[in-house]
Amino acid sequence: MNVMSRVLLALLTTGVVATNLYGQQPAPAAAPDPIRTLVGRLDLEKYKATVKGLTQFGDRRQGTERNRKAVDWIEAQLKSYGCTNTERLKYTYTTPPRNPNAGGQRPAANPNAIPTASGGGRPRGVRAPTGVNNDPMKQPDEKLRALNTEPATDGPREQVYCTKIGATRPDEMYIIGAHMDGHGWGEAANDNGSGTALVMELARVFSSPDVVTDRSIRFALWNNEETGLNGAYAYAEQRKDLQGKENPPGSGRYPEPKWLGMIQHDMMMFDHGMPRADGTLAPEQRPEADVNIEFQVTSKFLAGARELAFALHAANEKYATDYPSNVGEHMTNTDSTAFMDLVPSISLRENERGVHTGNGWNPHWHQPTDVFATFTDKDFRLGLNAAQTTLSGVAQLTGARLK
Repeated sequence: MNVMSRVLLALLTTGVVATNLYGQQPAPAAAPDPIRTLVGRLDLEKYKATVKGLTQFGDRRQGTERNRKAVDWIEAQLKSYGCTNTERLKYTYTTPPRNPNAGGQRPAANPNAIPTASGGGRPRGVRAPTGVNNDPMKQPDEKLRALNTEPATDGPREQVYCTKIGATRPDEMYIIGAHMDGHGWGEAANDNGSGTALVMELARVFSSPDVVTDRSIRFALWNNEETGLNGAYAYAEQRKDLQGKENPPGSGRYPEPKWLGMIQHDMMMFDHGMPRADGTLAPEQRPEADVNIEFQVTSKFLAGARELAFALHAANEKYATDYPSNVGEHMTNTDSTAFMDLVPSISLRENERGVHTGNGWNPHWHQPTDVFATFTDKDFRLGLNAAQTTLSGVAQLTGARLK
């Protein structure tokens, strides 16, 4: 390289020469994608640590001291992330009376009818038995068995939420939710520590001081899901008529911004495929595992829910690192059901609830084996990809950017 070449190279690399040899301006460097930066702040080990933290309270069954301690812990974690405007919604839960006809003889099934799962899906393939374990002796860990021994009692309930306030549209928001209670005499690690940890991790990322969103985002951790979505229904009933009302007038504060969409997360980690002929499942996450995004075809906000589902599907295509998403129309048996006739609502899951989970595709569902140690990094990574999917989708919908 001669002297002139060296000088020209030095000028180019120091920015003194702003054109190339043909007099053309060099292409400006692409600005970093703020959403990709936010997605990069999600971390597998942080996600696992949050799930692990939740399991210290056992199955977190509603109406118990361990459940109340878990609510306190979640609130403290949210505050430590910078989501300091935490609030609690209070309600009372009473066990409904037993149906006196529950033990009666059912009408004979139509042998020619096509089987349909709750929510409208049609079960196919191998089916394995499933249900809720109520036998404490099936939990071999004596310490965990003792922790889960206290029974649920009726009475007051609390659930916690916090809010990222929008910079230009604080009167509009998306709700990101998961239920924090469980049962079955395990640790409720997957159902639903996995969803709770996901929502908490999104709260951590969005609450960073350098993150700005145009619209607000609420991070809600429902209680009493396992008894019939009671916590989510209590929130919807208490808050739906407060939407978009400035309080006090002229303050610019909206205690309940107008709901633009509700996104629920419920069981995020276990997609090992259909049971084998003998009812067993593959020991590892299947390579073709995916994040199931579902809306309910019978909801009053079908069009908006479908649009919201495909917005997250598109975000997954662009930003999720390992697992794709799949969109379905049979959302059921999860807290978004409480909102689906009030606002476009969707849920994210490891499997289709009405077809797969309800037919034995997860042998740990409501079982003593739903403990942290059951799951591998491949399982946890599916949950992390669901977090990437929702974070990137909501970041786009709320106009997220970095200062």
